[in-house]
Amino acid sequence: MRDGPNITNIAAMIGDHARAEVLTVLMSGMALTATELADAAGVTRQTISTHLAKLEDAGLLSVEAQGRHRYFRIADAEVAQLLESLMGVAFGTGAVRVRSSPREPALRKARVCYDHLAGELGVLVYESLARRGAFALDADGVALTSQGQALVRALGVDTGKLPASRRPFCRTCLDWSERRHHLAGQLGTALLDRFQQLGWARRVPDSRVLAFTPDGEAALRAWLG
Repeated sequence: MRDGPNITNIAAMIGDHARAEVLTVLMSGMALTATELADAAGVTRQTISTHLAKLEDAGLLSVEAQGRHRYFRIADAEVAQLLESLMGVAFGTGAVRVRSSPREPALRKARVCYDHLAGELGVLVYESLARRGAFALDADGVALTSQGQALVRALGVDTGKLPASRRPFCRTCLDWSERRHHLAGQLGTALLDRFQQLGWARRVPDSRVLAFTPDGEAALRAWLG
């Protein structure tokens, strides 16, 4: 029996080494040019153009033109969630890189997962807020309670002022390195932005790493109680 959608095309798109490298680097949430992605994937400019066209046609990437340049990014949060889940499966089965990057420990501690915080500190945020009664289950999954609204408001995040979106307001995302959940959705994005606005953390150039200062991490832990 052949029930349900056909996953072969999407699986083939992600299964190619160069395309997988492109998708992985774009999980930083940044938009990059074809030249930058060719360097990241270790292929020629001509080859990357073919790969990018295939990924765009498959709905995995979106592209935005600015002047003479075209910038590529992950198509949406649903694609990002798929990629994070695949990373978790790969990590759980021992499919790790032969030569780890020097940034690997920092990547596992705190990183950007498309548009929200992941890693050890991302899991800490979700689990600490959950213990303090910030979330409840509803028909759509995870919902923010009145207690949760008070907690994020204390940080300076007014949930009533977040832009309207078809995205889930808050949802869980299985963290590939911690094998536990971190917080995604609009709220996850708003918290990541707020951590950076407060100066607690900054993005490391050309990396998914989010570097918290010692004072910033202390302030984060104090807020979480």
